[in-house]
Amino acid sequence: MAINKAMRAALKALSYPEPDITQTYKLKRQVEAIANKPAKAKAEREKDTVIRSDIIKGRRGYDIPVRIFTPSDKNSSGAIVFFHGGGWVCGNIDTYTGVCTDIVEMLGRTVVSVDYRLAPENKFPAGLEDCYEAAYAVCTHKLLPEFSSNDIVLMGDSAGGNLAAAVSLLARDRGEFMPQKQILIYPSAGNDHSITSEFNSVRDNGTDYLLTSKQIEGYLSLYASSEEDFRSPYLAPLLADDFRFQPATLVITAEYCPLRDEGEEYGRRLRAAGNRVKILRIKDALHGYISLRLHFKMVRKTYELIARFLEKR
Repeated sequence: MAINKAMRAALKALSYPEPDITQTYKLKRQVEAIANKPAKAKAEREKDTVIRSDIIKGRRGYDIPVRIFTPSDKNSSGAIVFFHGGGWVCGNIDTYTGVCTDIVEMLGRTVVSVDYRLAPENKFPAGLEDCYEAAYAVCTHKLLPEFSSNDIVLMGDSAGGNLAAAVSLLARDRGEFMPQKQILIYPSAGNDHSITSEFNSVRDNGTDYLLTSKQIEGYLSLYASSEEDFRSPYLAPLLADDFRFQPATLVITAEYCPLRDEGEEYGRRLRAAGNRVKILRIKDALHGYISLRLHFKMVRKTYELIARFLEKR
C-alpha cells in the first residue's frame, strides 16, 4: 500500500513527541511485554509449528536461552539462527514469536530464536557474544546436528541484522566456523546517525517515519560501553577493514527507513570484496514492517524473495 498524503501526516504525528529512548526504554519493554502476551499464546497454538525452549551452554560462563520453532510435519529444509531487533535494548524471543512462526510457515525451515542479553544492563559486546555462541552451537552441530553446514543461515532484522553481520565478521576473524548464508533485514551498519551522516536516508527518513535518527542514536548510546566501541566493526560493520570471505548475503531494506542507505552500502561493499550479494529495497515499507502479519503484501513479498535466495546454491 502506497504512503499517501493522509498516511504521511499520520506517520508524522505518531513520530512526535519524540521520547528519549535512553530514559524510556524500561517503559517500552513493559509495553512490549503486555502487548505480546496474547500473540505468544496464539503462536504456541499454531498447528503448523512445534515450539520448544532450550539453553545453549556458553563457553564464556553465560548460558543463552533459545526458542526453537520446527515445522510440525518435521519436514524442515534447513535451520535459521534468528536475532531479533529492538535496538539491542528492547525486544526478546516473546516479541518475535509471531515473526518466527511466519518464517516457519513461509520458508519451511527450523528457526532458532536467540534471547541474547540486552543493553544497557549488558553492554557491547555481551549481546553479540551471545549471538556468536548460538551461531557457533548450530554451525558446529552441537545444537540441531541433523542439519548440514550448507543448510544453516543467519538472519536478523534491524539490530538483529547488525548482529548477524557482526557474527559473520567475528566468525571469519576467529576462524571457528562460517555460516553459508546471511539475511540482513534493514540492518544497522554504521555509527553516525546525526544530521551530518553520509547517508541521505538518515536525513530524509529520520524524523517522520516512526523510527527516528534520534532514537537510533539513543539506542547506540545505550549499547556501546565507550566511545572506542563506536569505532569497532563489530558494532558498526561498515567500519570493517576487510569485507572478504563473508557468507552469501541478502540485504533487504525498507524505502522509508533511516537505515536504508547504510544497509545497502554494506551490501555493496561485501559485493565489491568478492562475496555473492543480493540487495533489495521494499517499496513503501517502513522500518519494522517484517513484524506485520502475513496478510500484508509487502511481508509475503519479502518471504518470497528470501525463499528464492535460499534456493540458490
